[in-house]
Amino acid sequence: MSSGSERTSVTIFADHEVIVPAHKLGKAVSTKLVLPGEDPVERAEAALAQLSSQFADWMSAECDRLHAARDAVKARGFAKDTREELFHAAHDIKGGAATMGYPLAAPAAESLCRVIEHSPDLDRVPIALIDQHVDAVRAIVREYARPDIADVATALNRKLHGVTYDFLVHENRHRPGYLDGVFTAPPAPGDF
Repeated sequence: MSSGSERTSVTIFADHEVIVPAHKLGKAVSTKLVLPGEDPVERAEAALAQLSSQFADWMSAECDRLHAARDAVKARGFAKDTREELFHAAHDIKGGAATMGYPLAAPAAESLCRVIEHSPDLDRVPIALIDQHVDAVRAIVREYARPDIADVATALNRKLHGVTYDFLVHENRHRPGYLDGVFTAPPAPGDF
């Protein structure tokens, strides 16, 4: 890495400036070559396999966090902190469910994120809708060993997606086009 990339540079033009920030992360990157015969992907997969025994506990803790966030909303309403905690708890499950071995829980968590993110007035969100999402995520995770979990989770996710879609379309009826690209119409059989 050249010393020039460690400094911020500014190029001034007649109608604008281009600022290139310093690249300080280069020092943190290893430049050592992989040992002959060593596969970095295999090494990463082995590390993941070692951690996988803890995934169930981590996912259970994430579900507890989601449950507590929902209880805070019930107790105090959608204050800034309760909204953020509920959203982040659902978002973390959405993002980590597949990695932790629970991919069927992600769509329910994603649907809850949509409700929170795209409702123009959170005070109008029925607590029953929040309950349905939280309870679905927790049930899917809790019952993941069931042989029919794919069918159960698919049915729950499809129903939540449809209810969320209908609710958000109704709540955003005064904002034409707002939901364009946010999500599609309720899924057809087999989409989850």
